Amino acid sequence: MFIFPEFGRLVIIGLMILVPVCMIYKKVGFHPAWGLLVFLPGFGLLLIFLQLAFLPWPNSKTKEQK
Repeated sequence: MFIFPEFGRLVIIGLMILVPVCMIYKKVGFHPAWGLLVFLPGFGLLLIFLQLAFLPWPNSKTKEQK
C-alpha cells in the first residue's frame, strides 16, 4: 500500500529523464529507443555521450550533400 507513491515518483522521474533523451536522439536522426541506454547502470550515460560524439549523425549534412 505505501510503496505505490514511491513507485509513482520513480516512474515520473524516469520519464523526465527518458523523454528529453529520446527527443535528442530523434532530432539527431537515430532511433529514439537508443535513449533507453540512460537506464543502464554504470556506463549507460557514457555510451550515450560516446555515440553522439563519435558516430556520424544521419541528419547532418556533409560537404558532398550540399
